[in-house]
Amino acid sequence: MTDRILLIEDDARLAEMVQTYLGTAGFDVVVAPTGRAGLALHARESFDALILDLMLPDMDGLDVCRTIRASAQTPIVMLTARGDAMDRVIGLEIGADDYLPKPFEPRELSARLRAVLRRAKGGGEPAEVLRFGRLEIDLGARQVRLDGEPRPLTSHQFALLVVLARHAGRVMSRDAIMDLVKNEPLEAFDRSIDVHVSRIRAAIEDDPKQPRRVITVRGAGYVFAKAQE
Repeated sequence: MTDRILLIEDDARLAEMVQTYLGTAGFDVVVAPTGRAGLALHARESFDALILDLMLPDMDGLDVCRTIRASAQTPIVMLTARGDAMDRVIGLEIGADDYLPKPFEPRELSARLRAVLRRAKGGGEPAEVLRFGRLEIDLGARQVRLDGEPRPLTSHQFALLVVLARHAGRVMSRDAIMDLVKNEPLEAFDRSIDVHVSRIRAAIEDDPKQPRRVITVRGAGYVFAKAQE
């Protein structure tokens, strides 16, 4: 089945280029030129993923992302102006799955889009449940539960947590984690993984400020605690 993509982008020439390229790559792309138009389309139609420009004429793209995340887990790839590191961090904090700075190669956008779609659809992982005390990671349902209650995570955060959990008790560097999650090297000085870990802790830790499940090893990376309550 063809994946339907909602592209929220006000630059008509760029939107046409992306729509044409992704169309030839096998995607069905619908374009919305404003944030409000994009939100309206998302509310009444079904999409497999969104590509969201943060610089929109009628509203902040971060507000669009926040509004969508309040009611849906549709994968979101943000398009950001080069150098806008803070926008990128905030976007990841409020639930975007990936980002791509402008200008970009359409081929890279296609690759990142396919990656978030694979994560959202399960990536071929076996239907099993990883259990660590009160925490359950259901690979089949792509759901995390603490004390039986679902804890919401984006598809990227879920994939990151699975990597850590499968290597419980082992210190994982940021590079190793990102290689396993995205199959691409971590960009130099890229701290986005720390943002994702922060969001994971907010979802699964009893006290995110004193984490006991995902633990920072200074100068080395992260370790997922094998023994948990």
